[in-house]
Amino acid sequence: MKKILYCILGITALGCVKKTEKMEKELREFIARHEQEAVPVIKAANLAFWEASISGKEEDYRKVESLQHELVKIYSNKEHFSVLQKIRSSNSVKDSLLQRQLTLLYNAFLKSMADTALLQEIVSMEVEIEKKYSNFRAEWDGKKYTDNEIEEILSTSLDNELLKKAWTAHKAIGRVVCDDIRKLVKKRNQLAVSLGFPDYHTMSLTLSEQNPAEIEKIFDELDSLTSGAFDKVKKEIDDYLAARLHISADSLMPWHYQNRFFQEAPAIYKTDLDKFYKDKDLIELTRRYYHGIGLHIQDIIERSDLFEKPGKNQHAYCIDIDNEGDVRVLCNLVSNARWMNTMLHEYGHAVYDKYIDSALPYFLRDPAHTFTTEAVAMLFGRMASNPKWMLDMGIISGKTFETIKNDCAAHLRLEQLVFSRWAQVMYRFEKEMYANPDQDLNALWWKLVEKYQKLRKPEGRDEPDWAAKIHIATSPCYYHNYLLGELLASQLYYYIAEHVLRLSAADNVSFAGRQEVGRYLIEKVFSPGSRYVWNEMIKKATGEELTPVYYARQFIR
Repeated sequence: MKKILYCILGITALGCVKKTEKMEKELREFIARHEQEAVPVIKAANLAFWEASISGKEEDYRKVESLQHELVKIYSNKEHFSVLQKIRSSNSVKDSLLQRQLTLLYNAFLKSMADTALLQEIVSMEVEIEKKYSNFRAEWDGKKYTDNEIEEILSTSLDNELLKKAWTAHKAIGRVVCDDIRKLVKKRNQLAVSLGFPDYHTMSLTLSEQNPAEIEKIFDELDSLTSGAFDKVKKEIDDYLAARLHISADSLMPWHYQNRFFQEAPAIYKTDLDKFYKDKDLIELTRRYYHGIGLHIQDIIERSDLFEKPGKNQHAYCIDIDNEGDVRVLCNLVSNARWMNTMLHEYGHAVYDKYIDSALPYFLRDPAHTFTTEAVAMLFGRMASNPKWMLDMGIISGKTFETIKNDCAAHLRLEQLVFSRWAQVMYRFEKEMYANPDQDLNALWWKLVEKYQKLRKPEGRDEPDWAAKIHIATSPCYYHNYLLGELLASQLYYYIAEHVLRLSAADNVSFAGRQEVGRYLIEKVFSPGSRYVWNEMIKKATGEELTPVYYARQFIR
């Protein structure tokens, strides 16, 4: 009997081996065919988006739209998806790299398994909205203003009427795009429901390997952690701004908080960081810093577009054109602290993309998750207001360091608390918007702004101010990743300081000139690409899964 049993087990095992070999062979062949078909279109679409972002021209956006339609056709191929379904349901793929590619490709195809006409309609709507944002300029009294000019007015002017005009003129983009966005949200929801999800928000998180319930739990925990601390600093802000503007704290309105959305910390401390950067070459500072930690970006700088142009996208982003080294950054530089932060931030994205192991399969040459690349960008962006970094980079003297270090620490903490509450607004607004796009979104927006940011809604205002935030239309269900990125940035900061450099993380460590920082990031964070699920990568890199402990330790005291 034993011999018969062993024989049966042996035959079964042999059958499993043969099935694994068959399924893995079929998957390799599928990936090779798909790569040959999709990669040239992905590269062309990225290049077209880059050109359109710079020019703002109608014909360039039409090219983006055409290539996006072509990608939709590729990923909506139901025969190809059925192959992935068959291989996936067999549970026979054992090779870890093949398993990971199977998961990522399955998710990529699944989100395109809706009606092709619907998918194409969504692409056309997205491109049209992107174009409207790109070409919009705030305007009053016959003059147009860039976003940089609006920010300058909001951050420096003491003229209440001018502040209100600038803020209101910027919000005018909301009326231009709000109806389009609401229609787009409904189309996205239609797509999600057709694939078995309750709405697009749930689908987006799920297919990016995030559990919606776990994300909500993290945001609830962060709300609880930051609420009391934010209330205290909000009173500091209000007292300072009221005195600065010679009005009562009860009279403060959203246009008094020194930026368009109160997503950045107002300058309430005596140290003016902008003055340290006004005559500095931000590009050279960025290049020199990254070079000093062993991450070379000169090639990326040469491919980048970093200054304002008519029609150009007024924001900033990093793009990996081909997963083969063509990484670029778009900025609209002005020599101030905000753009120093942005340069360090965007080139944080860039080095992540650049140093992913080129030997990985093509579809694994991406960050572990979108928020893990945000974490690296934020880790470095924070350096712009770190006085130790400014000292190490020769921006300030030792005497100035001693003078400003306490203000800088307070400002960085303020930045994080202000941003954390703003991220709560964005996350919860998008979640509720996709749950019910027919509700009064104008009222929902201000309800959340008043609750989490403690801003006062202008009396009688009933405008689509939510639609003035480009991310809601063009980067849907993404913004929560910025706050997750901040959590991981703190986790990485403490790990690098204490375990890589053997320093006290409390000492404003800047990493400047420390090549071992680059080596650690390349080996543990960048090089693995997306071969691991994000929490597995984080645990391998820091010894723990993602935790808010270090963010709280750094900023919530």
